[in-house]
Amino acid sequence: MGKSNSFKDEFTFEERLEESRDIISKYPNRVPVIVERYSKTDLPEMEKKKYLVPRDMSVGQFIHVLSSRLHLTPGKALFVFVKNTLPQTATLMDSVYESFKDEDGFLYMCYSSEKTFGYASNSFM
Repeated sequence: MGKSNSFKDEFTFEERLEESRDIISKYPNRVPVIVERYSKTDLPEMEKKKYLVPRDMSVGQFIHVLSSRLHLTPGKALFVFVKNTLPQTATLMDSVYESFKDEDGFLYMCYSSEKTFGYASNSFM
């Protein structure tokens, strides 16, 4: 399978903005999230990049969903980054969205099998 384009490369800013606004108006209790693979990870590409995530879901719960979609073996680590930051697993997706959403209205997350970049938001992880 060839390298897939990023969501931002596939769609114009205007298309992404219009889509995120439509999603938020139809599903006010969910946040639009784009999840893409970190280029230097050994993890596979996911078939689906776009997710509608409940605002009250924790980052840890969302990581579990992503792990299931990737069919990871038990014990295989999965880390998600938002703007080079590793959010705490107890943080609600609504909070991450409000803090880190892109100007196009989507929250962009990147996944990896290692803490390859970014840092913990605080030392109590």
